[in-house]
Amino acid sequence: MKSHVKAVVIGGGVVGCSVLYHLAKAGWTDIMLIERSELTSGSSWHAAGGFHTLNGDPNVAKLQAYTVQLYKEIEEISGQSCSLHLTGGVMMADTPERMDFLRLAHAKGRYLGMDTELITPSEAKAMFPLMDEKNFVGAMWDPVEGHLDPSGTTIAYSKAAKKLGAEIVLRNRVVDLTQQPDGTWNVVTEQGTVHSEHVVNCGGLWAREIGRMVGVELPVLAMEHMYLLTEPMPEVEEFNKSTGREMIGVLDFKGEIYTRQERNGILLGTYEKACKPWSPVNTPWDFGHELLQPDIDRIAPSLEIGFKHFPGIEKAGIKQIINGPFTFALDGNPLVGPVQGLTNFWCACAVMAGFSQGGGVGLALSNWMVHGDPGFDVWGMDVARFGEWASLRYTNAKVRENYSRRFSIRFPNEELPAARPAQTTPLYDTMVANNAVMGDSWGLETPLWFAPKGKEPKDIVSFHRSNDFGPIGEEVRATREHVGVTEIANFAKYEVSGPGAEDFLNRLMTNRMPKVGRIVLTPMVNEFGKLIGDFTIAKSGEDRFMIWGSSAAQKYHMRWFEKHLPKDGPRASEVRIHRFDQTLVGLSIAGPKSRDLLQKLVDVDVSTKAFRFMDFRQMAVGGAPCMVNRITYTGDLGYEIWMAPAYQRLVYKAIKDAGAEFGIVDFGMRALLSMRLEKNFPTWFRELRPIYGPFEGSMDRFIKLEKNDFIGREASAKEHAEGPKLRRVSFIVDAADADVMGDEPIWAKVSKDYGTVEKPHGYGAPRFDTSGKEVRGSKAAEGASAVRGIVDGEWRVVGWVTSGGYAHYVQKSMAQGYVPAALAEDESAGLFEIEILGHRRPARINVEPPFDPSGEKMRT
Repeated sequence: MKSHVKAVVIGGGVVGCSVLYHLAKAGWTDIMLIERSELTSGSSWHAAGGFHTLNGDPNVAKLQAYTVQLYKEIEEISGQSCSLHLTGGVMMADTPERMDFLRLAHAKGRYLGMDTELITPSEAKAMFPLMDEKNFVGAMWDPVEGHLDPSGTTIAYSKAAKKLGAEIVLRNRVVDLTQQPDGTWNVVTEQGTVHSEHVVNCGGLWAREIGRMVGVELPVLAMEHMYLLTEPMPEVEEFNKSTGREMIGVLDFKGEIYTRQERNGILLGTYEKACKPWSPVNTPWDFGHELLQPDIDRIAPSLEIGFKHFPGIEKAGIKQIINGPFTFALDGNPLVGPVQGLTNFWCACAVMAGFSQGGGVGLALSNWMVHGDPGFDVWGMDVARFGEWASLRYTNAKVRENYSRRFSIRFPNEELPAARPAQTTPLYDTMVANNAVMGDSWGLETPLWFAPKGKEPKDIVSFHRSNDFGPIGEEVRATREHVGVTEIANFAKYEVSGPGAEDFLNRLMTNRMPKVGRIVLTPMVNEFGKLIGDFTIAKSGEDRFMIWGSSAAQKYHMRWFEKHLPKDGPRASEVRIHRFDQTLVGLSIAGPKSRDLLQKLVDVDVSTKAFRFMDFRQMAVGGAPCMVNRITYTGDLGYEIWMAPAYQRLVYKAIKDAGAEFGIVDFGMRALLSMRLEKNFPTWFRELRPIYGPFEGSMDRFIKLEKNDFIGREASAKEHAEGPKLRRVSFIVDAADADVMGDEPIWAKVSKDYGTVEKPHGYGAPRFDTSGKEVRGSKAAEGASAVRGIVDGEWRVVGWVTSGGYAHYVQKSMAQGYVPAALAEDESAGLFEIEILGHRRPARINVEPPFDPSGEKMRT
């Protein structure tokens, strides 16, 4: 065993071996994987071995598609078979709501290169005759699904890595991790200490314990997971013989089960409601190639539905029940990337779908370590996406909820209850008493909308306009015509101070820093000129700046800020960063009467000349010390008022009391997002993400290329000079009873291929009929949504929706998204359509915002 290496990967499951392979492929050969036992001795060896490409996050789906297509490569390099069975698979819908979900998934797949197809239950039965098609209303075919040998695949990764120069050390547990003053690591093992520049936690079932060695409590929990294997079935053997094909994989939402052929029988697994965590506090180090005691009673309700839906399986004998632990994060996606607050400590864990995601995780992490950027938008997997509130108990509750809902559809207005409330502001009880429907915003309870008096404050979940539609409209209209107040504690808040603060921020941000008492809006880009932040910055004093941004990105941004702090020399102590989190909370007032209201609450002049648009002031509001920004996300006249939590109730009561004469209303986050739509304002993580350049994001006026050499300036200048390939645009949509939710394809009536979306990759299994003959073209009565691919006659998919909804004041359904830059200012009618729940709806670009296009109201 070497004593010095560039990187140590801890854990020899499929993810650890994938990371090792990808690091070696990227040119790092001085690397080592250390495994406490044998390869695959955690969860990998007993996995069902299924894989698929679909994921709720389209960016994760791209990495899953990469994973599946990688297996041929590692087989060729390693000489080890993965036993790949690329069968294809179907998702079965038993209700109209679940069919809507499949229409959304099918539409999303258009611009991701997926070649899915909406089909009839009978067409699905032709490929899996054990089902009773009368239980279903429709299905979606995905050609890139199948299964493989988990152990063989893991070995293939490891052999390929070793052929490229990597080292693997088995039967050698890591017992401690200590960091040197220079940021390098001592990896203390049973066989000695290895000095390494980087450490990667691929610990799987033990990832939590590895994290604790460096003082990090990772939000990960192992759950018991069961699947059964039947005895050989004559029906399976006859099907294989008569068609010459293997049965496909099937996912049944109602039964929350998955099933596929396994040898001459069937494998059936379930994500049961009565789920059970395994070792919820500590994982025993001596656990290895072992299984847990099966508990068939726990999965009996799912099996009952499964046997009804797939009666051909009910009479089969059960050969074996596998019950083993798998690790999950709170939302079911992996935890990948550098851990904020530590140097060169990386995570690649909680990858419960290791054979769907392991390759993509390895690629993204190796890119990140070698090149400084994952090369993809991996926010859906970033370890920084959870905050300190994701404690052990919170994680245990949330993972159980996620596991039990693994195959449950998630509605766009659905709030999940587990582990809530976690964080609350002093106004939580007041908001609840005001009939607020509360939502979870990065662990914080935030008012979404206010139900009328006498009505239960509860969302009726739906893909269509729901019971919040009317009340949100009232909140918007009252705010636009009078004045409204909303809580804004769910913003990120930072203070950057010290004699080097301004130089530091000028180096990070694309815009110039403001003068004392003034505010600027500014994006932040990485070295590759991609958007990684969007901030409001106020200069509150000499050498002191207040910064506001996205709450969900707090650890993500702190990681970036810390990476670029002056490290040594006389400038090392010139910059200080403080993250407030919930030690600073806020309220926003907006609307034409908001100035009159504020004037009643303060003892200073807040007239137009005295307190201009984009001004910052410290003043007492209602008698409480506050910081006030003359700006709001509504795009109307308004103010953001920030205070310590101890003063929030006082300020809120003063606002409501003084605002009564102006007809003040409470409005929630959904009304705020509705108002930002009619101003064409973007949102972080939807419109502004690390896959877009600043000019693609239409942030032109905030990019000062002529200022100092900020990070990413050269790449941004190149984008500007060459012209962006894409542009963010805003649409008015001729919607019916459903508005866009995000990730819908944008069609255009054009003859040119702009190359902005991926073409169907053509990879995967063919669909076939009862005789085994390949077929293309379904009998499903799905209209336009049944079209496969990205071309339909004169129409072509050219872009995608990032977000949208109903803009209540202008009474328009609106959407934002990305289209080819050449089309971005074409406001012609009949040029665009947006696919909503299987129906292509006419859409028209509106370059100018429909509300107050000149910006006069917010500047007056």
